Amino acid sequence: MGTHIKTDDLIFNFFKQICDESDDKKCIALGNSWIEAMEKNLNRMEELLDDKTMSKHKKDIQNNREHLNSLRGKSSSEWRDYATKCMVEIIDNKV
Repeated sequence: MGTHIKTDDLIFNFFKQICDESDDKKCIALGNSWIEAMEKNLNRMEELLDDKTMSKHKKDIQNNREHLNSLRGKSSSEWRDYATKCMVEIIDNKV
């Protein structure tokens, strides 16, 4: 058995941290760090795509940015609810 960490396990554990955090300010900070990390991923993805591929995925990238923007300003209870839903989705889609 290898030590390879699956991306969905890593994401699940991050969302579990949000759910388990009892300090509301820290919970919100974790949620905001999720937004920042995903924005960095989108920026990097855009940098790596050539023009043809970029035009093919432009709408998906924009939808992801809009989703991230919708997460801004969430309360700790809203972050916990969002994180719980994400964890359930990860579990439901495990193969």
